[in-house]
Amino acid sequence: MRKTLILAGTAALMTLSASAHAQETVIIRQDPVVTQSTVVVPAPVQTYVMQREVRSVPYEGDVLIGRVIDDPVELYPVDGYDNYSYTVVNERRVIVDPQTRQIIQIVE
Repeated sequence: MRKTLILAGTAALMTLSASAHAQETVIIRQDPVVTQSTVVVPAPVQTYVMQREVRSVPYEGDVLIGRVIDDPVELYPVDGYDNYSYTVVNERRVIVDPQTRQIIQIVE
């Protein structure tokens, strides 16, 4: 009985370690990932936005996620990521969906 339990435990551990090694695949997405009410923007997009020098544009109202930036405010494309644009409004860097002009992240 004891040998059977030891063998079963060893087999279970070997199975778990094989599963852990199989999870080494990394998937990189260009599209925003939505988790409940938050959009997860890829780190390279955030870095790109932080490294660019863009003049801040005065904007009436609060700068909030979900707010639509009106047409007169110029949006700048993020190289290599067609699904993202950015701008600086009221001294705050924001990442914007270029199709809807909606703020999806405020970068601080």
